[in-house]
Amino acid sequence: MFEVFRTVTLVVATVTMGLMAGLFCAFAYSVMPGLGQTDGRTFVDAMQRINVAILNGWFFIIFIGALVFTAVTGVLHLRDDGRTVLPWIVAAFVLYVAVLLITGGINVPLNNELVAAGAPDRITDLDGVRERFEATWVRWNIARAVASTAAFGSLTWALVLHGRIT
Repeated sequence: MFEVFRTVTLVVATVTMGLMAGLFCAFAYSVMPGLGQTDGRTFVDAMQRINVAILNGWFFIIFIGALVFTAVTGVLHLRDDGRTVLPWIVAAFVLYVAVLLITGGINVPLNNELVAAGAPDRITDLDGVRERFEATWVRWNIARAVASTAAFGSLTWALVLHGRIT
């Protein structure tokens, strides 16, 4: 029974991490380049709407689930028979903590500043608001995309090694 629980937590950690990596990557290679081709009003309006829409239960379950399930599966692999897998789980955990620090320290404050600027039709300097937001947000989102993808790869490899052991 223990082995089943350990396997399930590793699978769920891998899936949730993959979903987060996919989200950050989709923003990096499609959403932000697409919005980058719009005018200031469209850009600010779209980002404000995205920032509201993403704050939902499904996002929080996946966003926090990637951290929690990676931590739980790490603890479950502390036993001698899980030590081969453990370094990869730890690497994924550390990488995802970096993602959370970037998100909380940079991207979320930028999102909050964008919301605080007010409704796009009332902002007198849309280009200035956009300029203070876009380049920094995009650069750090790419860092999140790279780190979360590396974390996903680490968990995927952990899953392969786990399968070989069991």
